[in-house]
Amino acid sequence: MKTQFITNDKGKRVSVILPIRDYNKMLDALEELEDIKAYDEARESGEDSVVAEEAFKMIESVRNDLAN
Repeated sequence: MKTQFITNDKGKRVSVILPIRDYNKMLDALEELEDIKAYDEARESGEDSVVAEEAFKMIESVRNDLAN
């Protein structure tokens, strides 16, 4: 990863410039870590889980009820 730094008048690094490709990779990795954290929290909560297909049906049902 090729980075460039912006420094203040005392030479302290205050910002970083990096290629957009590296920035996007970092965002993707962060999103994946957030998903993993949410999964871990859901497992630790002890609540009942719902199959994704069933969850989508429930959401669609609520949307339909709100539309009517």
